[in-house]
Amino acid sequence: MVSHYEEQFSEPDRISALRKLLILDSPYEAVFDAIALLASQVCGMPIALISLVDSERQWFKAQVGLEGVRETSRELAFCAHTIRENSLMEIKDATKDSRFLDNPLVTGHPNIVFYAGAPIALPLGEKIGTVCVIDTKPNALNDMQKQVLTGLANITTKALLARRISLQELNKVATQHTNQLV
Repeated sequence: MVSHYEEQFSEPDRISALRKLLILDSPYEAVFDAIALLASQVCGMPIALISLVDSERQWFKAQVGLEGVRETSRELAFCAHTIRENSLMEIKDATKDSRFLDNPLVTGHPNIVFYAGAPIALPLGEKIGTVCVIDTKPNALNDMQKQVLTGLANITTKALLARRISLQELNKVATQHTNQLV
């Protein structure tokens, strides 16, 4: 069954929209680190991520509780499922969910049991990643935590777009300056 999302956006279009942000493989940035920290604190979870889902991997722009890990294979990514949803996806116990119970991220490090992720959607609707929280034991979010996580995904979208505009302006100024020197 093809979802409305899959009908609206092809995977190449989604990947293109993500890559136009010029965010992949960039250094950590305070605004995104703060969003991940807030997600962890509000939801009371040991792990929080801003995950961007590329063609072959999910890459972490920000993280709390998974230090030293910047990416995982897309085929293992819970977030790759979340970007096909229209709202927050919550897995209360991954060890009992047929989609994830044999996943190496569940059976091994970081031992994901609980996962909740809100999709990061661009203005045209392309879902490029998630703001997510993870626990190593079964858990659940309350309504306020779900609203905050969804709000943080929306804030992340705005921060990504502002960052892109800022980079474009910087490039424009650099080009003008270079042209004046020539």
